[in-house]
Amino acid sequence: MTTTADLGLYGDIQRFGATDMSACFSCGTCTATCPLVTDDATFPRRMIRYAQVGMKDALLSSKEIWSCYHCGECSESCPTEADPGEFMAAARRYAIASYDVTGLARVMYLFPAVGTAIALALAAFFAVFMFAARGPQDAASLALFEFIPAELIHDLGLVVMAIVVLAGLAGMVRMTRRMARREGVSLGDAFGGRAEIARTARAAWVAIGRESLGQVSFREDCDAEPTEPLWRRRWLIHALVLWGFLGLLAATALDYGLEVIGVKATGTPVPIWYPVRLLGTVAGAALVYGSTVMILDRLRRANRSVRKSATADWTLLALVWVTGVTGFAIELALYLPSAPVWGYWVFLFHVAVAMELVLLAPFMKLAHAVYRPLGLFFVALARAPRPVHAPAEARTADA
Repeated sequence: MTTTADLGLYGDIQRFGATDMSACFSCGTCTATCPLVTDDATFPRRMIRYAQVGMKDALLSSKEIWSCYHCGECSESCPTEADPGEFMAAARRYAIASYDVTGLARVMYLFPAVGTAIALALAAFFAVFMFAARGPQDAASLALFEFIPAELIHDLGLVVMAIVVLAGLAGMVRMTRRMARREGVSLGDAFGGRAEIARTARAAWVAIGRESLGQVSFREDCDAEPTEPLWRRRWLIHALVLWGFLGLLAATALDYGLEVIGVKATGTPVPIWYPVRLLGTVAGAALVYGSTVMILDRLRRANRSVRKSATADWTLLALVWVTGVTGFAIELALYLPSAPVWGYWVFLFHVAVAMELVLLAPFMKLAHAVYRPLGLFFVALARAPRPVHAPAEARTADA
């Protein structure tokens, strides 16, 4: 099979944040120190080699780039200071941009001024669009969904989610096709029979349940600061942001769902222990706390994984933090004795930023929430033994 070298790959990945990869002479120190190395004795060294020789397809179809949590052990021990940990982070940014069919992810990562302008323009568009349809401001109670009609938010949210789902699915299909072809996985291998389906289900559980939601490898193998108190550990901060974002999405969906079945009108004040309200409150607290610590760590460059930050990463953290904080401000306004006028404007700002955050999710680091589980699925599938079936002649004889 012929492999075509992409002579621009080396420089392209450097634009996404990798350091001078020519310093790497494949000594294998990074492999020896990586806590995730098991049966793959060339990880992460092989990824760097792909970039050096222009093997673009091999790099983009490598499931291993999604295994790395950037603990920094490899960069700390690299004798030539080639910074393999930062290379892996740059390779993931490059992969997100390559899987994206719109080209927006590439703009967000490579053109910070343009990306920032797009983010500001989107927030302004959503705010002005909803402001133009605003209703009265009730002074007696905080009637948020009379100020900004619930139907408008609902319809606008459906449009945003449709765009996100289509963009996300397109990226996942491109990634899946590359990895499946490289790993030699066909539909028959995954769903050809009960044994294959069971193997696929176990791999999915490892990727989604244990690794993505449970953070097992991050917690047990890649925690570079084990002496830190629990509330400062990287794996927990990472998990809180992920859980918080997913929890708020679930709470929003449930709130709309309860209105559809006639149980509760959207936005109606309810006691804090009401299940949807409680889920939203806990998820929001997790999101705000996790994103706050992430921002402070990046400002202080507190550990090896945050010594360098892309502008798009700052944009994402700002959107996440603002969404969480304004959400709590709205909750506070709803439970105050009198309806504060500022609650209406905070609500408008909150919805605009939240819409923007969801819309930009597939084009920035939040795309890890989709691409990492998919990559880890192929990792788990490769480690699971393939089912062994008896030959057809033997089955016939037994029958």
